[in-house]
Amino acid sequence: MIGKLIEEIKKKGAPIVVGLDPNLVFIPEYIQKAAFRESGETLEGAAGAVLAFNQEIIDAVYDLVPAVKPQIAMYEQFGVPGLLAYQKTIEYAHKRGLIVIADVKRGDIGSTSEAYARAHLGRISIGKRTLPVFDADFATVNPYLGTDGVKPFIDTCMENDKGIFVLVKTSNPSSGEFQDQKMGDATLYQKVADKVEEWGKPSVETRYSEVGAVVGATYPKMGNELRKRMPHTFILVPGYGAQGATGADLKGFFDENGEGAIINSSRGIIAAYRKKEYEKYGERNFADAARAAVLDMRYDIRTALMS
Repeated sequence: MIGKLIEEIKKKGAPIVVGLDPNLVFIPEYIQKAAFRESGETLEGAAGAVLAFNQEIIDAVYDLVPAVKPQIAMYEQFGVPGLLAYQKTIEYAHKRGLIVIADVKRGDIGSTSEAYARAHLGRISIGKRTLPVFDADFATVNPYLGTDGVKPFIDTCMENDKGIFVLVKTSNPSSGEFQDQKMGDATLYQKVADKVEEWGKPSVETRYSEVGAVVGATYPKMGNELRKRMPHTFILVPGYGAQGATGADLKGFFDENGEGAIINSSRGIIAAYRKKEYEKYGERNFADAARAAVLDMRYDIRTALMS
């Protein structure tokens, strides 16, 4: 799966993943009204608006980017109808040829992690049948419980040709409260990085393994350090745009060939029409604004990598 992601990044010339994190506040009023006419001001109505919004975003950007990243919390808040919208979003993205990174941040003891892995990346046996569930291509994983919590995901990846991104250094301001603490001769995030590199060794086919890392763009010096510390680990980089990072912060996350990382932007793309530089598109053309934001992001990254 990591090979497929790298191939799609090269084909489209854009190491970009669009985060599909659709709070209702981002969804234009006319889409919400149409969904509420059909299903009422209910959880079903909200989920219908989310799905319609996602489909228009996907239609606008599928030829520009290799992947999308739905954040499951934005769907869970609408209960079971929200999860159905999440599942249908994954199905629609696949129909458009996109790779799907499920931002689920799961991780627990072995048997529970096995269930999480089956749900999001693998298949479940029911009677004589073996069926996929959400069927994403990658999932984000929380390593706090150690190998017991991560190995079931790795095993599922090996069985189903999928991948994971393990949280190493997250983009949020308070991440250092735990992640930057010294543990002997290294910080916690450095020890996690070393473990991620170790976990990925069995699945290295060319340069990168199926076990990737999440490293926030808001910490460029640490990104540069971790790129060197994890030479066989592909990096998912959140924090671009709305969280403050720009293309100039990203160069150190890539390898010497300009590969090895994919940059996420969520609000900066899906809610671009609400930003001053894209306000000319208006609410009705929110998807065109999202496309323009992707093109601008692609230019920003390319410029930074060429500098």
